[in-house]
Amino acid sequence: MARKRFYDNLKRLKPVRRTLRRRATPAERALWQMLRRGQLDGVRFRRQHSIGHFVLDFYCAEFGLAVELDGASHEGPARREYDAEREAFLRTRGVRVLRFENRLVFEQPETVIDAIRFVLEERRGEH
Repeated sequence: MARKRFYDNLKRLKPVRRTLRRRATPAERALWQMLRRGQLDGVRFRRQHSIGHFVLDFYCAEFGLAVELDGASHEGPARREYDAEREAFLRTRGVRVLRFENRLVFEQPETVIDAIRFVLEERRGEH
């Protein structure tokens, strides 16, 4: 099992994480129903987990995998630049980020789950 790192779930971000969980988008709620309680091959995910000052939609500590859902708020050059900086920071901490558009969770849920499963298998081989 992965050890907790000093930059995980900073106490000062707890209210932010809690608010984000309460205000989850429909796509986040739908994906959480597929990931919670180890339903995906027994792998445990957390929702709204923070690493550094970034809060991730879903995170699997065991395999260092973040799953992010993107909606309209991720459009535009400023947001794309922010997301790229965020991913670069996470990479330095050994976290792989998978991104999906919100609509895919509803239109092609099996594709989303298969992609997550593929990366988990890939990362399992790295351990």
